[in-house]
Amino acid sequence: MNARQQGTTTVEFAIVGMVALALLFFIVEFGRILLSLNVLDESVRRAARVAAVCAVGDGKITDAATFVNLPNLTDANVTVEYLDDNGAVLGDPAGADYPAIDLVRVSIVNYSFPVALPLIATVFATPQISSTLPRESLGVPNFGAAPSC
Repeated sequence: MNARQQGTTTVEFAIVGMVALALLFFIVEFGRILLSLNVLDESVRRAARVAAVCAVGDGKITDAATFVNLPNLTDANVTVEYLDDNGAVLGDPAGADYPAIDLVRVSIVNYSFPVALPLIATVFATPQISSTLPRESLGVPNFGAAPSC
């Protein structure tokens, strides 16, 4: 190796190492995004199950949807809708429309979280994630006292 080529391997390693390290960070963050989407999917499934068996408007529904501590996930991101047999949203599920409730839908909307990528400061905005289940007791038992939710 002559004197003019000293340090070329160090520079080549620095370039290749930077690209490899950035690729590693991208892979880890992509896995974290997929994990967060799966956690959100499970949380709306749990909340829809609670909404199907608990009274209309019960606070335990949003508690079930936010059971995990994801950054920036609050009750404001959770919507609970009661639907008729055609899938139309009912206007007054606790009042006059109560007998028409056939389905419950819980959604997580407007949720985003920070993504830690090298040289990029960004947030990942999730799509709307929802789960729809048929109604069950809605907190009104056939006999006995209503179960606690």
